[in-house]
Amino acid sequence: MSGLHHQRRVTPRSPDLNPLDYSVWSILEEKACAKPHTNVESLKRALVKAWDEISVETLKKIVDDFPKRLKACVEADGGHFE
Repeated sequence: MSGLHHQRRVTPRSPDLNPLDYSVWSILEEKACAKPHTNVESLKRALVKAWDEISVETLKKIVDDFPKRLKACVEADGGHFE
């Protein structure tokens, strides 16, 4: 039976398709981690502030880019893509 059935593992939560992973976290990191934090509360406040500063236009662009990312994922046969 070997060779009759090809099974491919598909990750349901691919970071390549999660807008938080491919875009939002890098924006938050850039803004919130521009300076070192001395405690967790300081970091939390900086993350909330950074989130509040992300414009609706930026979030809309991230969402609008999703079909292109989905197509790239399909073309990469589920593998890594940029």
